[in-house]
Amino acid sequence: MPGESAPLRLLRAFMKLLRHPLRSLRAYLVDDWAMQTMILLFMRTLEGHLRLRLGALGLTTALAEGPAPTAAIPEATALAHRVEEKIDGFLESLISETVLATPTTAHILGGACMGASAGEGVIDDKHCVFGYEGLYVIDGSAISANPGVNPALTITALAERAMSFVPPASA
Repeated sequence: MPGESAPLRLLRAFMKLLRHPLRSLRAYLVDDWAMQTMILLFMRTLEGHLRLRLGALGLTTALAEGPAPTAAIPEATALAHRVEEKIDGFLESLISETVLATPTTAHILGGACMGASAGEGVIDDKHCVFGYEGLYVIDGSAISANPGVNPALTITALAERAMSFVPPASA
C-alpha cells in the first residue's frame, strides 16, 4: 500500500506466506510456471513528466513535475484481488516491488543506455553507437530507467529527437 515502509510490506508478505504456506509453495513450484501463471498489467495516466539532463554519467532523468511513480496502486491491487477470487488464484507481487517499492514494467528497457563515452554507455547523446558510425539505437533500450508509466510516448519523443541528428541522405 502507498506510504507503507519496506519492513511493513515485508511483514505483510511474510504473514501471507504463514497464513497460506501450501498455496504459496504451490504457486512457486508449479510445473510450467509460465503456462500456469497470469501477469496482470495495470496502466494509468498520470499528469507530469520527467526531465532529461546531461550529468557526469551521461543522460539522467529526474521528476520535473507531477507525482512520482510508485509500485503501489490501490486500484490495481483491488482489481488483482477480484481476479484472484474469480479464478481461485493466488495473488503475489514482484519482490522488487515489495522490498524496494520500485515500479516494474512489462516493457523491456535499457541495455543500450547513453553515456559520455563507450566506457559509460552504448550510445552517445545523439543515439549513435560508439565506434559504429551510422548505427543508431532508437528504441526502449536507450531508456536507462523505468519511467513508471507506459514508455511509448517517451520512446516516440526520443526517436523524433534522434531523427533530427541523422544527416540527410546524399543525392
